[in-house]
Amino acid sequence: MRSYTETLKVVQNDLDDLNHVNNIRYIEWIQDISKKHWTSTTSQETQKSMIWVVRNHNITYHKSALLGNTLHLKTYIKSSKGPISTRVVEITDRKTGDFLVKSVTEWCLLDAKTFRPKRIPEEIKALFE
Repeated sequence: MRSYTETLKVVQNDLDDLNHVNNIRYIEWIQDISKKHWTSTTSQETQKSMIWVVRNHNITYHKSALLGNTLHLKTYIKSSKGPISTRVVEITDRKTGDFLVKSVTEWCLLDAKTFRPKRIPEEIKALFE
């Protein structure tokens, strides 16, 4: 499996009323890193012909992230079948190594012109394995 990683720092706008990272912000980060993995791995031609939409998000929160924490985000493709790709995103505290969040998201590949589901081509699968 080929993974993609990035690091970010928690800022004030990431927080909720309890001064923890807002759940919506985690979803944004999950979607952002997923898109970055796709765009950094595939050609612009491929990106113009195929698009991904979320079918299902399953997010497990283990610990809270707080203002000033530096987070390590890692994503990879767990499996693919037909038009469905199962992507994992893991978020840890970079300083302590504490596991904070794990998401397992099913993405559905669509033809960019027809918006109909499209079987994931073998050459695309090979880029992420």
